[in-house]
Amino acid sequence: MRTTLTAAAFEQLISYVVKGSWKSGQRIPPERELCQQLGIARTSLREALKAMELIGMLDSRVGEGTFVCPRSQFLSRPLLWALTSTDHSELRDVMEARALLEENLTGLAAERASEKDIRKIGRAVQVMRDKVARGASVLEADMTFHSAVAETAGNEVLRNAVALLRNLLAQWLSLKLAIPGVPEKVLRQHIEVYEAIQRHDAQGARDAMRKHLKATAQLIATLVKKRGASAAKYARVAEVEFL
Repeated sequence: MRTTLTAAAFEQLISYVVKGSWKSGQRIPPERELCQQLGIARTSLREALKAMELIGMLDSRVGEGTFVCPRSQFLSRPLLWALTSTDHSELRDVMEARALLEENLTGLAAERASEKDIRKIGRAVQVMRDKVARGASVLEADMTFHSAVAETAGNEVLRNAVALLRNLLAQWLSLKLAIPGVPEKVLRQHIEVYEAIQRHDAQGARDAMRKHLKATAQLIATLVKKRGASAAKYARVAEVEFL
């Protein structure tokens, strides 16, 4: 019964976005109001909202609320629907492509980094360290670190390609970083990458990034197995709404 209620709520929530009742960048109403409006329990509502986050329609920000993503963001991200399907070959391909590109970008960064570049990457590491210490979300700091490394490499084609792949994985990266203990491990992995770049050790930097991305891929694969079945059902509904 709850599954049916969740699916119905999901379809109704999608219609709010598609028909423009909820506009890009707008914070959606609080859960209590939505539960009353839709006539469902909070558990069913949260499942529907989480499904919308997984396909890139909503962005939940700790302490701020949940916001509607720009239409260009989720309408141009069809792979997100594929990533939540029961066939995970697309997800594996995206993660593999990211690893191959970013590993080499990191090697270039180690070879080409100026003192200014190294300080910028170091600041990104420090921000993540501070957020981990406070128990705050580290997703933004994580993305800033990878962007700083890619920018340091000085290859715009590779940097843009990696940025696209990271955006496709953003929802899964967010879920990964919400797992207890993971932010601390990611911080240590980032420090290893940073220190190799600081030494201008190209091979060490590539090895450290490869280790980090391998661990990320393994965690995401586990998350997909746990969440994929239910998310796939809701993703298919969303895809029909946009056709």
